[in-house]
Amino acid sequence: MRVAVCQLNARDDRSDNLRVARELLQRAADGGADLAMLPEYVDYLGRAHSAPKPEGVDGEFAAFFADAARELGMWVHAGSFHETGPDAEHTYNTSLVFDRSGALAATYRKIHLYDVEIPGRVSYHESKTVAPGGTTACVDVERVRVGLSVCYDLRFPELYRALAIDGATVLVVPAAFMLHTGRDHWEVLLRARAIENQCYVLAAGQIGNHDPDRTCFGRSMVVDPWGTVVAQAPDVVGVTFADLDLERLEEIRLTLPSLANRRL
Repeated sequence: MRVAVCQLNARDDRSDNLRVARELLQRAADGGADLAMLPEYVDYLGRAHSAPKPEGVDGEFAAFFADAARELGMWVHAGSFHETGPDAEHTYNTSLVFDRSGALAATYRKIHLYDVEIPGRVSYHESKTVAPGGTTACVDVERVRVGLSVCYDLRFPELYRALAIDGATVLVVPAAFMLHTGRDHWEVLLRARAIENQCYVLAAGQIGNHDPDRTCFGRSMVVDPWGTVVAQAPDVVGVTFADLDLERLEEIRLTLPSLANRRL
C-alpha cells in the first residue's frame, strides 16, 4: 500500500487553502498513492472572527474532498475541519475519510482538546470553542484497518491502544503541532505510538507561520512498526510518500509479540 502525507501552510484564505490541498492530492495521486492524508484544519487556520461557518459532514467541505477522491480514484483523509457542534458556542474538530468512489467511509471527532497555559509563552484553550468527540473510530481502507486520531490525541496512548485492539495496523495523525513542543516531542511521540502498538503511523502536519502569531512544526512523516522513520517531509509545503510493508508488520508482531502478551 502506497501512502502520501501532505504538508501545507493553511492560513485565513479558505479558497486558497483548498486550492493548495487539491494540488497536493493531485501530486499524491500522480505518485501512485492509494491513500493520501492532509493536516488538521486543512481549510482554515487563522483568526476566529473570520473563520468559515461550521458545516455538517454533508456540507461544502465534505463535497470538495469527496469530489477529489472520486476524480483521483484514491482514498482521501481530509485532515480535519470545524464541524457544526452540539451548541452555538462549540464546533467539533472532525476528520472525514473518503473512499475511491468519493463515498464517506469514516468520521472521527477529536476526543482530546488542547487546553494549555504556559505563562508568557502559550495560552490556548481549545475547549472554549470545540466540543470533544466521544467515540473512537477505525476504517477499513481496502485490506488495511486504519485507526483515526487528531493532533493532541497523540499524547494519550490509551486511545491508540484501543485502536490497535480494534484491529488497526495503521494509525493516522493529522496535526497542527506547535513549534515549541513539536521540536522536542513530535517525532518521539509518533515513534512511541508506533512501537507500543506495532503499527505504522502516518502523520500529516501544518508547517510554518499562521495567523494569529502561531507557528506549526511540520515534519510530516511515516513511522514503521519498529519505530523507524521511513519517510519525512522537509520544512516546506509538499507531499511525502511511503510504501507500507504489511509483511514486515506481521513479522514484527510475530518476532516481538507485545500486543499478544499484554495483560491489561
